[in-house]
Amino acid sequence: MADKVPGRAGSPLLERDPAYTASLPDPRGDASVELRYLDDEGQHMVLSMGPQHPSTHGVLRVVLTLEGETIVHAEPDIGFMHRNWEKQAEYRTYAMNVPFADRNDYIAPFHNERLICEAIERLLGVEVPERARWLRLALCEMERIASHVLWAGTMGLDLGAVTPFLFAWRDREMYYMLVQELSGGRLFPQFMRIGGLRNDAPDGWVERALAWLDHMEREAWPEYVQLLFDNEMYVRRTRGIGVLAPRQAVAWQASGPVLRGCGVPRDLRASDQGVPYRELGFRPVVAEGGDVWARNQVRIQEILESVRLAREALRRLPGGPVMAKLPRALRPTGEIYHEIESPRGVIGLYLVAGGDVMPYRAHWRSPCFVHLQLLPLLARGHLVADMTAIIGSIDIVLCEVDR
Repeated sequence: MADKVPGRAGSPLLERDPAYTASLPDPRGDASVELRYLDDEGQHMVLSMGPQHPSTHGVLRVVLTLEGETIVHAEPDIGFMHRNWEKQAEYRTYAMNVPFADRNDYIAPFHNERLICEAIERLLGVEVPERARWLRLALCEMERIASHVLWAGTMGLDLGAVTPFLFAWRDREMYYMLVQELSGGRLFPQFMRIGGLRNDAPDGWVERALAWLDHMEREAWPEYVQLLFDNEMYVRRTRGIGVLAPRQAVAWQASGPVLRGCGVPRDLRASDQGVPYRELGFRPVVAEGGDVWARNQVRIQEILESVRLAREALRRLPGGPVMAKLPRALRPTGEIYHEIESPRGVIGLYLVAGGDVMPYRAHWRSPCFVHLQLLPLLARGHLVADMTAIIGSIDIVLCEVDR
């Protein structure tokens, strides 16, 4: 028992005692599983946070091993919402899988649709019309704003601030009205298609979208900053909490605000080939520190950058069609791995096409799944009350984790 917890002198590390180790479930029966972690002297208590705890942002269970109120170990327990997405994708045609992708990260369905459409388009060698490319960019950046707004509201609610949550629903409802007018759907727009978009924007939609962007920049954004980031209690609950070193973030394949909050300026939009980010002079948002505060700073500042990108894309929107001509039956061959930058990080899709109308193999890379593996690093040595801020700062969507 020579190893010690940093900052907790005399505290023995967690160990698996064979006398208390749970037996594995019998594959021939329904044997229950008991998960217990104790050291030789029985000084640690095991607390199950979730799977219905409101601060776990979904059906997530975190097994906390505690010494008093200090976290010695945090083990994420996932799989409560497993839907077998990848296997089901092998039994759907390529066109049917595009709206099916909405069900992964339901906070960012446009990004899901764009990822799978671009992967299939590259397999087929299809050129997407310019108007569709610019509209895809604008929709993804508007969605990023709405996603970060929802994060700001729920993050404030987790730490005791109710008003930002109410403002978040106000601003998201305005966004959803635009999505509904464009696609007919709200949470699942099912708007992008292989080769472009289902339909063009209706008359007056671009002007209404620009008005919403103006509202977010001039009215909503200052309110979130004042309510949260100018709040002394919020600052004290987030600074120095859940620190992640840059080398750890890179080693664990972190991405998105979790990675850029460590000072690593990696954002796939800077090298995106599918939509014209380069023509808009994209600038990654980076913060130093690697703690909850830094990750929060990246998201709140990205709202302004996304407003700029979406506004410029809508103003430069060219004329022309929004859909390319495709064969009646799509039968690509080959394999491809494609990835883009979503609001939560890098989402990736690996497809193996064998010349049939359905993919031979499909695999979805979830940034939320990757970031959940960081919980033992982020939580160790902190108090139980800090777990709400730590989980909120990685901004997970459990439907994507348990795909």
